[in-house]
Amino acid sequence: MKKKYILIFVLTLFLILVYSLINWDIPLEELKATYANPSSKFINIDGMQVHYRDEGTGVPVVLIHGTGASLHTWDDWTATLKENYRVIRMDLPAFGLTGPHPKQKYNIHSYTHFLDTFFSQLRIDSLYLVGNSLGGQIAWNYAADNSNKVKKLVLIDPSGYPTNKKPSFIFRIAKTPIINSILRYITPKSIIRKNLEQVYFDDQKITDELVNRYHQLALREGNRQAFIDRAKTSFVDNTHKLKTLRVASLILWGAQDEWIPVSQGDKFIRDIPSAQLIVLPNTGHVPMEENPQKSVRHAIDFFQKEK
Repeated sequence: MKKKYILIFVLTLFLILVYSLINWDIPLEELKATYANPSSKFINIDGMQVHYRDEGTGVPVVLIHGTGASLHTWDDWTATLKENYRVIRMDLPAFGLTGPHPKQKYNIHSYTHFLDTFFSQLRIDSLYLVGNSLGGQIAWNYAADNSNKVKKLVLIDPSGYPTNKKPSFIFRIAKTPIINSILRYITPKSIIRKNLEQVYFDDQKITDELVNRYHQLALREGNRQAFIDRAKTSFVDNTHKLKTLRVASLILWGAQDEWIPVSQGDKFIRDIPSAQLIVLPNTGHVPMEENPQKSVRHAIDFFQKEK
């Protein structure tokens, strides 16, 4: 009988420990209070209330973030660009305040379809398109299919080529059965910080505020499951489309990118006709966050060229 009570006691302590480690989903309305602002708008697309911001006037510049990020990754770029351009950015399906797609559609075709619908609703038919990482992959796929709309293209550490490189820590967790179920409920800030330390070159630039933002938006209702679903989406090699691009293109790459090595940039300039590659020293995977002033300056110089 004594052993039975000991077992119950140990099991109770274990359940209390597990319960204390759970990171509960954060309701959307609570997150809006912190991460939406007077410039935030919401538009219905495919059953989602898509969070976006539309600021400034002039030629539309559309900014697309990468995996696990949100439109906030472009805050510094927007502050500079909106002085002379109409700057539009959104939280992609699966991320930020937009949250999961109701039908779990996270392949590149679905994202380019989403982008086309978004542009149609905002009545945008001519634009400069900028994307980072996954956002870069979406951008070049969209530009390849819509060269009549995209007048200039900026790719920042874009994805899209097959690689034998071992996936990053967070993606390995998301793709591993059982373990990814734990990630769905237990997502400590330490994992988010570790992830940011991989995408930043200078860890001193990773502030508590930055970690909190990424962490809290990851806990938005449905986002963790959406991240897992996105990570498990089958890869499709569309790089044959790059040779068909007839859009003036600039490629920016962080020299110390640990997620997608700068050597991939050589493939993009090899396959995109007349593309230009600029490598940013002392910079990781997200130059627009880590090195915003220098990276946005390159983009503006590119926009101001005649061709």
